[in-house]
Amino acid sequence: IIGTKKIANSYIMATTVAKKAVPISKGLPYHLSTTLNPYAPVAKWILGTSGLVAGMVHIGGVTRLTKSGLSMTDWKPFGSLPPMKEADWMVEFDRYKTYPEWQQRKTMTLDEFQYIYYWEWGHRMLGRVVGVCFAAPWAYFALRRKIPSGYHNRMVLLFTMGGTQGLVGWWMVKSGLGENRRGDSHEIRVSPYRLAAHLGMAFTTYSTLLYTGLGIMQIPNEKSRRLKELVQSLSKDAIKHAKKVRGGAVAVSGLTAITIASGAFVAGNDAGNAYNTFPKMNDQWIPIDDMVHPNLLPAYRNAFENTAMVQWNHRVLGTSTAISAITLAGLGLMHPAARHAITPQASKGLKILGGVAVGQMSLGIATLLSYVPVGLAAVHQLGSLVVLSTGIYVVHSLRYVSPGILRITRKTMVASRAGSEAS
Repeated sequence: IIGTKKIANSYIMATTVAKKAVPISKGLPYHLSTTLNPYAPVAKWILGTSGLVAGMVHIGGVTRLTKSGLSMTDWKPFGSLPPMKEADWMVEFDRYKTYPEWQQRKTMTLDEFQYIYYWEWGHRMLGRVVGVCFAAPWAYFALRRKIPSGYHNRMVLLFTMGGTQGLVGWWMVKSGLGENRRGDSHEIRVSPYRLAAHLGMAFTTYSTLLYTGLGIMQIPNEKSRRLKELVQSLSKDAIKHAKKVRGGAVAVSGLTAITIASGAFVAGNDAGNAYNTFPKMNDQWIPIDDMVHPNLLPAYRNAFENTAMVQWNHRVLGTSTAISAITLAGLGLMHPAARHAITPQASKGLKILGGVAVGQMSLGIATLLSYVPVGLAAVHQLGSLVVLSTGIYVVHSLRYVSPGILRITRKTMVASRAGSEAS
């Protein structure tokens, strides 16, 4: 009788677990409501900061496109007000005239100088605003013990990255102010290598903020065991398919990041104002004669400083990103296993990823054919942020098949099975 009761109880427990298993159709919602997620204010703060960083990237792009980046010839860590009186403006303008860029812009008026100065000043001050908007709430939430467990080191990392970004920005600007640039026959610009480092740092900070915010929004699913229950409800084929899609999303996001870096070299070399035809580059698929300059040694410098090769690289990478995103969305959603493997959150992300990647490629082509107008070029740079954000969202929404989650789930299942057998 006792043995029969144990068997019956085991059956009831197994049935209860099966009923509690989260159907794939419900997925893992992201929670920004304080009612469902006590850490929602922290998530909103992190995501809000990521939005500010995105805005700073956009303003930085306009600053570069309007050739305003070298208008401020000094750097003060805590910033300062712009000149208020005409006499103050003349002092600043006279200081600008002592630097190499002035030799190529001697027709500039005071009004034109003020225009470019305000863009650079605004970009720098926005960076400081972002710093305050991160540091002040961080101190508040830390004192109130509202930072989720496991995220304290992430906050330190983000603060360090933000502070470093300002130093990298000034390091970049200095590359266009040195006396060694005074004899340049080409337009004086900052080093494309330093520009790529500055932009890459900004995108890395943004990506880390976004991924952190998404993680905090998922805490209720982890606390309620909903995440583990979802994984336990998946078949082996479903897990296999979801893992492949997640791996593809990681690859597309990585390819997007590389494309963004190559775009920084296009901007740094002003390569968008050459070969303004598509799909061919001046009637050639590969302008091989233009892609290797004999005076650029070592030869690898052509990949970063040669206009033809820099633009060709960006074309190939941009096209590859769009095709990869569409392919991932198609295979991820149309595969027979997708119905039982992909959550609604991941499905939505995949659909958006394919669309924004194609849109970004179209924007790039339009920018090239239009000879890089400021407005269109700025939107194109912002579009790269949208593609990267969507890729990160897809990767995160599929974290239920990440190695760490699967490892923890397997350990839980083994321990549970061992406990049942002991009983």
